[in-house]
Amino acid sequence: MIINFPKLLNKRNHRSGQGFTLIEVMIAIVILGVGLLALMALFGKALAAVRYSDEDQIAKQKAREAMESIYTARNDTSISFNQIQNVSNGGIFKDGFNNLYLAGTNGVPGTSSDTAILDRVILPGKNGIIETAPGSATPAGDDVLVPLTNFQRQILIGNVIGDDGTVNLYMRKVSVTVRITSPGRGTRDYVTEGYISSYQ
Repeated sequence: MIINFPKLLNKRNHRSGQGFTLIEVMIAIVILGVGLLALMALFGKALAAVRYSDEDQIAKQKAREAMESIYTARNDTSISFNQIQNVSNGGIFKDGFNNLYLAGTNGVPGTSSDTAILDRVILPGKNGIIETAPGSATPAGDDVLVPLTNFQRQILIGNVIGDDGTVNLYMRKVSVTVRITSPGRGTRDYVTEGYISSYQ
């Protein structure tokens, strides 16, 4: 029995040279299109997540800055312990949520001495270097000034109640909440809490 191998090879080569049919090409295009659409949707969500994470980081930083400025002002006697109250209780801290303005003469944001300038973030320009002069209200060089228009802050000062129900006259609870309102993501709050005493 003799097997003719050249004929078998010729049939295989002839069959593989036919290529794809039109239906196979159309199915491949549909599968590729669905994959590309899913990738584009994922890319859009990734860009939004990056933007939101920047806002979240700014909110956390602004809440910590406000808390630290209260401690610092109390320690260097820029404000007294009696002033560390909300306006409704005879103190200097504004009631409710307010826009983030730069701190005024006492150096503490969220008080009645705030300036009329919205707080902002300074980003480096095309050269990648932040060149703002210390104490300057405007950026230098090609820096980009981004006002925090969608941010609000509330500084809430509360009493500390002891186990026996009495108010501790020498300690207060400070709660700083920074609220962000973003289109497409809604409102988010970031809270920093601490205690401050009359003793330095």
